[in-house]
Amino acid sequence: MRFPRPLAPGDRIGVTAPSSGVGADLRPRLDVAVDHLRRRGYDVVVGECMSGEGITSAPKDARAAELTAMLSDPAIAAVVPPWGGELAIDLLDRLDWDALAAAEPTWLVGWSDLSTVLLPLTLRLGWASLHSLNLMDTPYDPAPGLAHWLDVASVTGPVTQSSPGLYREGWDDYRAEPGTTTMTLDLEGPWRVLGGGGVDVGGVLVGGCLEVLSPLAGTPYGDVPAFGRAHADEGLLVYLEACAAPAPDVARMLHGLRLAGWFDDASGILIGRTAAPDAPGLTQQEAVADALGMLDVPIVLDLEIGHVQPFLPLVNGARARVVADDRRREITQTIGG
Repeated sequence: MRFPRPLAPGDRIGVTAPSSGVGADLRPRLDVAVDHLRRRGYDVVVGECMSGEGITSAPKDARAAELTAMLSDPAIAAVVPPWGGELAIDLLDRLDWDALAAAEPTWLVGWSDLSTVLLPLTLRLGWASLHSLNLMDTPYDPAPGLAHWLDVASVTGPVTQSSPGLYREGWDDYRAEPGTTTMTLDLEGPWRVLGGGGVDVGGVLVGGCLEVLSPLAGTPYGDVPAFGRAHADEGLLVYLEACAAPAPDVARMLHGLRLAGWFDDASGILIGRTAAPDAPGLTQQEAVADALGMLDVPIVLDLEIGHVQPFLPLVNGARARVVADDRRREITQTIGG
């Protein structure tokens, strides 16, 4: 694995929208987020591909060119999008993979639709990539026990995070409150182990949003089986989270990934908490059990890694250890070589 150098105050952070851009009504929140980075001591450059007028911020070739340029620019230490979207997949055969392979690795930060780019960077180039809050959510204070992505990207060595055991439903209204920085976590919800018992397992992290990653199985951009074979001695910790897919769709997607070999070298599977709907006769947990329960692999449910806030940053390509028992619910990642 190739880890980007640790982020430090004074470094430049690039902002571009590889998927959806930002409409005029949400520009105040964008300004707050950029100002937050600047107050933390970073130089920020905002790209041209930011329009919120369509489903994507610009034509695919323009988005691919700007993302490639930022990721291969040695003056830019990290690239973060405003948020996800729907069609980052249309960049994959437009990115200049040769230019990226020749460049020093740069932190690419994001989640949701950005998983579509984060994971191929790790699988194809061996770059560590950071599955974490996007720019529009960056001003939030981290929940107790969790780290901010800026801090994760700034260290070398172990980073331990523990579940706060709290979450919330819904989202803040950035139009009404563009300066909000605090999440109100008013619901209780610990991690759970499928089938009960405790888990203490290690491996190399890979994963992201289920809906956008499942179409990559069997393509040159989603060869998790090859990555797993390369790390078979350590095993993979495959993490996945569903955004909005109903339980039967989740079961089908997980079955498809299993049949495509994504869990062949898994030492453990981590599933994010979801607000996606159940179906008559099939809950979200039952969907996971139906597709993956036959594997001889521990499965931990309801991690803070998805579309239910708060958020636990994970580094694709990092070695990690997960402990879930009566006393601890924590994950330790090792950032760097």
